[in-house]
Amino acid sequence: MTKKDLTEKIYDRLLDYSKKDLAYAVDIMFNAMTDALKRSERIEIRGFGNFTVRTRRPRRGRNPKTGTGVDVPVKKFPFFKVGKELKKTVDYPK
Repeated sequence: MTKKDLTEKIYDRLLDYSKKDLAYAVDIMFNAMTDALKRSERIEIRGFGNFTVRTRRPRRGRNPKTGTGVDVPVKKFPFFKVGKELKKTVDYPK
């Protein structure tokens, strides 16, 4: 599902609003989530899941082309943990 598909689904239920307004609302929501993750804040959507920022420690990597060692610095990355209700809905195997 794309952002456009999500906007269409919302529009199908909320016919009082224009598609342009709903697309703007979806953009606001995703921008707010992105900004929160930039600040390393946790986002919890009950019944859906949690978004957090995790940190990878620095490590010694290898350049696959030359085989020489390369220092890989600390990196932060977004992480999503599925909620229990969503797992049950999708019939997620245990």
